Amino acid sequence: MQSDMREVLRIATPTAAVGAIATLVGGLVAGGEGAIGAAVGCVVVIVFMAFGMIALQWAAKTMPHLLQGMGLMIYSAQLVLLLVFILSIKNTTLFDLKAFALSLVVSVITWITVQTVRHAKSKTLYVDPEAESRNRSGGAGGERDE
Repeated sequence: MQSDMREVLRIATPTAAVGAIATLVGGLVAGGEGAIGAAVGCVVVIVFMAFGMIALQWAAKTMPHLLQGMGLMIYSAQLVLLLVFILSIKNTTLFDLKAFALSLVVSVITWITVQTVRHAKSKTLYVDPEAESRNRSGGAGGERDE
């Protein structure tokens, strides 16, 4: 689980940096309410995406045969929860909703971009290097010494 959290932090850090810039811009454009709205938008993205990523990593380790279905279920749950959250704050006066929405969009784009770049640069094995040695030591496809 430690490596999973490191991966989440490696993606959340640039997203938080973009959120800090969005908070600064929101504060300059819309005052204190804009800064709060931008900060809340970034925090919502980091929390939702991090929990989704951790849940997907857990599903990949414990139930790899159900990974695709679990991914779709986690994504659907995230959308429903985000919709419920947005509907619950639509009439709020605590922060600027435009700054919130713009920060939310910019933070999601940042998260997805960083995650995509990290995945593209990762060295993921697509061949099981131990399969050949398992087959030779008496497995179904192994050679016999006579």
